[in-house]
Amino acid sequence: MTTPWPRPSKACSRPRSSALGGLWRTVEQVEVATADWVDWVDWFNDRRPYEYDGDLPPAEIGDAYCAQHRAQPHAEHSIQ
Repeated sequence: MTTPWPRPSKACSRPRSSALGGLWRTVEQVEVATADWVDWVDWFNDRRPYEYDGDLPPAEIGDAYCAQHRAQPHAEHSIQ
């Protein structure tokens, strides 16, 4: 019996480590290979200028949002 789709080869099912420099054998090799990537993720999440909100970094936008919502009084709940 044949399947209607091709079976994946072993090459397609291997973990993809080539994007960050190949296979690693030690923890130190993983740390070296991922250090730049981790720095970029930190920059993107916290420090980059976000053009759609006045070129402020996302961390400042989040702080301003939290400060604004802490300053607002909570609505009173009434049961009728």
